[in-house]
Amino acid sequence: MNALPLVERPDGAALFLHPNEKVTKGAFLADAHRLAATLPDAAHLLNLCRHRYAFAVTFAAALLRGQVCLLAGDLSAPMLAALARDYPDCVAVVDDPALATPFPTVLARPDGRPGHGPSALIPADRTVAIVFTSGSTGVPSPHHKSWGALVARSRAAAERFGLGEGSVTSIVATVPPGHMYGFEVTVLLPLHAACASWCGQAFFPGDVGAALAATPAPRILVTTPLQLRALHGVAASGLSACISATAPLDPALAAEAEARWGAPMLEIFGATECGSIASRRTVEGEAWLPYPGVTLQREEEAILACGPGATPVPLADELEMLEDGRFRLLGRRADMVKLGGRRASLAGLNRILTGLDGVRDGLFVVPDDIDRRSTARLLAVVVAPERTASSILADLRDRMDPLFLPRRVIHVDALPRNALGKLPRQAVLELLAQVSEG
Repeated sequence: MNALPLVERPDGAALFLHPNEKVTKGAFLADAHRLAATLPDAAHLLNLCRHRYAFAVTFAAALLRGQVCLLAGDLSAPMLAALARDYPDCVAVVDDPALATPFPTVLARPDGRPGHGPSALIPADRTVAIVFTSGSTGVPSPHHKSWGALVARSRAAAERFGLGEGSVTSIVATVPPGHMYGFEVTVLLPLHAACASWCGQAFFPGDVGAALAATPAPRILVTTPLQLRALHGVAASGLSACISATAPLDPALAAEAEARWGAPMLEIFGATECGSIASRRTVEGEAWLPYPGVTLQREEEAILACGPGATPVPLADELEMLEDGRFRLLGRRADMVKLGGRRASLAGLNRILTGLDGVRDGLFVVPDDIDRRSTARLLAVVVAPERTASSILADLRDRMDPLFLPRRVIHVDALPRNALGKLPRQAVLELLAQVSEG
């Protein structure tokens, strides 16, 4: 049976960065073995660690014990209750003793102190993780990940972004490790590519600036479009690149970031279902280039993403294949809304809405009965304290098809975005219910 190393970096290589210290391959493996020895027998392990290093050690410990790691971005009480129901043979690992869970719980506090742990070979076809979608289009759904597929994608990303051992790159990320994007780039990538992931604070602009100053060059900043807007005042000398994902990046914002930081603004395209499969430099145009080894095939109405170690996965997005092997992203199929025989992309409508002067945040909401009720229309929810609903509607009339104008513009103080800037549909519906009750 084909097996692949848990860590395929040179002995002594830095994998993770704490303030004022580096965690080497040996120290990381020692921490993983120590934690693995404390884990009870269980088929599944729910990784609830919030600190990036504790999260990475917990994932490695699960691999060493042969347990399948559950990764869920939604850690709400209803989601945890659903996981406890669906995975009764599960133990949870936390790095916060105050975090209450419905599972038997183990506390992880790895310290990264110098040490040496033996490496391990993991069967390539073994399912090592079940990753849940964010729930932005409905109920979070599980997707199984084999070790071979995860390693192959890390190797492809290393090749695409030029991560060679000749110059180890520091990864500073504003995204959490439990989402597929953060999991791939900040937890898995340091195990298979010449990079070291920062494990200190890096969410607020001041934290990001301090993290970049504390890490050795070259550096890559990993973030999202929403977070990138908040980082406009951050000094980021020594950046070799900035990477964004989770939503399409506005080319104007990308050009502004490149001019400010003197580094290319790159995007990763992927999804929980398939992981990262392509990248582009935003200012160079709309076309995406698949990762090395990744191919896209049309099968009836769907596009299948095919890559080493993974079964073909149908994409939830509609693509236009180009002659040179690249593709254009047309939008998520579930993102398309049809009214009066015409179609529009919700993402496109949202970009129009949030591009209006004075609209700090916003989104269009599709009624559940839009396919059954001919008079159904969209709603717009906005964070725009200095704008009236009528003035926003007036601006929208000049910019979009009248069929898709919202019937109502609802003002709120904030939208219930998660740590990646996504909006779980259930959270949006609960917000609207609260507004209606008010």
